Amino acid sequence: MEKIKILVVDDEIRMRKLVHDFLAKSGYEVHEAGDGNQAVEMFFAADDSASAKGGGYALIILDIMMPKMDGWEVCREIRNFSQVPIIMLTAKADERDELLGFKLGVDEYISKPFSPKILVARVKALLRRVDRARVLGSEVASWVELELGDVVINRSARQVSRAGQEIHLTPTEFDLLVYLAEQPGVVLSREKLLEHVWDWVDATGTRTVDSHIKALRRKLGADLIRTAHGVGYAFQPHEGA
Repeated sequence: MEKIKILVVDDEIRMRKLVHDFLAKSGYEVHEAGDGNQAVEMFFAADDSASAKGGGYALIILDIMMPKMDGWEVCREIRNFSQVPIIMLTAKADERDELLGFKLGVDEYISKPFSPKILVARVKALLRRVDRARVLGSEVASWVELELGDVVINRSARQVSRAGQEIHLTPTEFDLLVYLAEQPGVVLSREKLLEHVWDWVDATGTRTVDSHIKALRRKLGADLIRTAHGVGYAFQPHEGA
């Protein structure tokens, strides 16, 4: 059975080796890039030859501060052509950087220093989510389309529109929206959202939930997701829409 391929991008050799070793022990085939230019070249080379060699990269772990082309530029370049899962692994822990990452299409944001075991756990969880979405997307039934007010969610095509206008979401944003929208009006705790959408439970992860909620509000409108202070969030469609 062919191993799942992961691309690790970081200009620090020791950091790449650390991540490489832990992922390799978990059974992944790990490739390394030392700068942004090399990462983009490797990604598209693997993507172009995917049909001949059994598949391109299933996930990218990406640093921000790198020579030649930084992580933001790499993310923009890849997101123009692919929805491959991206984990941003960086020392830039400012909330503004994290929000920018989600805006550009990053699925996870992990700050340095970090636990390699936690990183591997999140890699596994993210890949499980992607695989689950692929399986669900292949099903056809009335279940496929969810219509709430002026918001229409097509689970199979993984498309969202509001008032007839298509909204582009990252894979994680889409999964989060679907889980909220499937239970309209129900307040879901940050911990429950982490467990269901991210497949992991970590008290430090509530900031990740909050950041993704902000991204959804920015794209869909702040009126659709209600905050229950101290508890969590609820999807609140317009009854008259």
